[in-house]
This record gives sequence, C-alpha cells and structure tokens, in this order.
Amino acid sequence: MHEFSLASEVMSIALNEAEKHNAIWVSEITIEVGSLSGVEADAFESALSLLAEGSIVEKSGIKILRINGMGFCDGCNAEFEMTQRMEFCPECNSFPSVIKGGNEFRLTSLVIEEQ
Repeated sequence: MHEFSLASEVMSIALNEAEKHNAIWVSEITIEVGSLSGVEADAFESALSLLAEGSIVEKSGIKILRINGMGFCDGCNAEFEMTQRMEFCPECNSFPSVIKGGNEFRLTSLVIEEQ
C-alpha cells in the first residue's frame, strides 16, 4: 500500500511548511491525483487522515482533485478520456499514441493559519 508512504510524505511537507511559517494549524491541503497514476485516492485520503491525528493538520480540509486520463490517437486524431492505461480509442479501436494526462500526483496547495 504505497498510499500510506505518499500520505506520510505529504504530511512531512505540510508540517515542514507550517513550521517555517510559524503556523498554528494547516486549514487546507489540496492534492491532484490522476486516474492513471496508480494511486487509490480514497486509500490515500484515509492514510492522510490517520497520519494527521493529533497534529496541526488534523482538522484540515483535504481536497483531492481527481484528474482524468486523456489519450490521443494519431490514427484518427481523436482525443478521449481514459480510465485505465490499456484503453482503446473509441473512434478507431487503436491504442492511444500519446497519454496526455492522468499520471499526476502532486501537492498543489497548503493553506496555513499563522500566529
């Protein structure tokens, strides 16, 4: 379950940033999770909530922005949404030539409350 180690790293970043700015608490954490990233967003959110217990992150709002995978097919120039890596083009039934999105996993913002 790599979601726990990812949640641990996000907690570490949030706590380090809070400490740098003498924050009294972290009110919001926003993370982008792509549908093709291999990260189970619900498991990640649960792990983050578990790790946050008893810290200044405990009552923060956790926003998970789910990013859909996007494929592009050179064969027919179709761009289409992908829910899994091995998805065929809905127009010509080919594999996508390029995967344009959905691999994301990033902490995009922290909102902290300073003293």
